[in-house]
Amino acid sequence: MPLYEYLCQECGQEFEKIMRFDQSDERPACPGCKSENTQKRISVFASAGMGNSSFSSSASSSCSSGHGGFT
Repeated sequence: MPLYEYLCQECGQEFEKIMRFDQSDERPACPGCKSENTQKRISVFASAGMGNSSFSSSASSSCSSGHGGFT
């Protein structure tokens, strides 16, 4: 199950919650003030990993051996 990050719009507390994929649109209550006025945040880990292109460049260079490849 994925771990989602939330921000409470009432008290400003940031918190995490493990939820099933089919629950991803639900808004969990804030553990601090119990408000349901919460907002899902973009994970720093997920957004940092999306911009990393070193894997694609190293994978493409290791596949081009020059023997029997497409031309």
